Amino acid sequence: MDPPVALSIAGSDSGAGAGIQADLKTFAALGVFGTCAITALTAQNTAAVLGVARTATDFVELQIQAVLADFRVAAVKTGMLATTETIAMVARKAAAGELPNLVVDPVLVSSSGTPLLDSAGVNAYRELLLPNAFVATPNLYEAALLTGRSAGSITDMRTMRQAAEDLASLGIATVVVKGGHLGGSEAPDIVLCRGELAILDARRTATANDHGTGCSLSSAIAARLAWGDDPLEAARKAKSYVTRAIRGASGWRLGAGHGPLDHFGWNPDQAP
Repeated sequence: MDPPVALSIAGSDSGAGAGIQADLKTFAALGVFGTCAITALTAQNTAAVLGVARTATDFVELQIQAVLADFRVAAVKTGMLATTETIAMVARKAAAGELPNLVVDPVLVSSSGTPLLDSAGVNAYRELLLPNAFVATPNLYEAALLTGRSAGSITDMRTMRQAAEDLASLGIATVVVKGGHLGGSEAPDIVLCRGELAILDARRTATANDHGTGCSLSSAIAARLAWGDDPLEAARKAKSYVTRAIRGASGWRLGAGHGPLDHFGWNPDQAP
C-alpha cells in the first residue's frame, strides 16, 4: 500500500532543527511521504538566525503546483511563509480547494526572537489565510498578535481559551493554542474543535532542546490528518509524539543554543 503524502510549505533551516527539515523528519517518523515547497532559505543554527533569503512567490507557487500535479496530497501544512505575497497566494489556493486538510502554523517570529513578518503579513494571515485553514496552531505570542491583543497578554488557560474562540470565529474548524510558553511544571495546549474544548496536557521536560517544537507539532497533526484521523485525535497524537521527541533529546548537546528534538526515537529510554 502506498504511504499517504503530505506537503510542507515552509522555510529551510540550515541547522535542521525547525522548518522544512523538521517537517520532513516528522512526516517520515509518522509513516508519511513528505514533499515540500521552500519559501525561504535561512542561515541559522541553534542560537540565532544570521540571514534570510526569501523565495519569489511565483517560484513558491511553481513548487506547489509541481507537487500537486504529480502526487495525491492528503494534507498540507504551512510554516514560515516569509512574505505577504506568498501568504496571499497560499490563501488563494486554499480557497480554491487545492490544499486539503490545511494546517496553518502562523510563524511570525523565530524561536530566537527574530521577526519574520511585518504587520501587513499578520493581517494577511488573519484576513486571507486563516479563514481557509482546517487547523491553526499558534503559540501564545502568535495568538495574541492574530487576535489584536498585546504581546504577553495570554497568560493562563482562560485567556488561551478566549484567544482560541476569537480565532475560531474566523472560520477555522480546529484551533490549537500552544501553551508551551506558559511556564510551570505542565505544558498544556488548548484545542477548540468545532466548538468543543479539549485540554492536552503533558508534564514539562527540563531541557533547552526545544528548537522546532511548533513546526514538529503542526507537521505531526498534518501527518495524522493524512492518515485519516479527525482533527482532535490528530492533535492528541501529535502532542504525544512531540512530547516523546522533546524528552528523547533532553540530554543532547547539539549546538550552543536551543537544540533539536529526537524525531526518530533514538533515545527510547527517555520516552514516557
